[in-house]
Amino acid sequence: MAILIKRCSSGDLGTLQKISIETFTDTFKNQNSPEAIEAYIKKAFHTEQLKKECTNRNSEFHFIYYNEEIAGYLKVNTEDAQSEKMGEDSLEVERIYIRRPFHRLGLGKHLIDKAVELAVEKNKRKLWLGVWEQNGNAISFYNNMNFVQTGTHSFYMGDEEQTDLIMTRIIR
Repeated sequence: MAILIKRCSSGDLGTLQKISIETFTDTFKNQNSPEAIEAYIKKAFHTEQLKKECTNRNSEFHFIYYNEEIAGYLKVNTEDAQSEKMGEDSLEVERIYIRRPFHRLGLGKHLIDKAVELAVEKNKRKLWLGVWEQNGNAISFYNNMNFVQTGTHSFYMGDEEQTDLIMTRIIR
């Protein structure tokens, strides 16, 4: 099993868009209306939005490869790119998705380890993320990765307001 994590470039935009839509839809389609999913995808994953995110100096995307095939991706944010004001000592894990055929291979742990590595490189003290309160599998995973719930915030799936748990992990 060969695992590689590689930072995305602007040349990866089309692939990033495809993987983003695929993984988001697979993760949330059974618990949300098709209209809400479609509205979110149009807002979050259209080409100009992803291009803006990819060129933001305080955001990074990384693909994870499993045996040379893209298995998922990670998006992290610092400074003003964070979706909540969590301070200059924080690195946000905004997106972490694994494609369905690659579930249960430990790849999520590799991406969290990459986020920790990036946080250390950037002299950050903590990681944080938001996870939907109804996503029990993800909450369990983050608990196993030493994250603890420290708050909540609203997340909008189209016009539908949902609650995300804010989970934090101190790294140094």
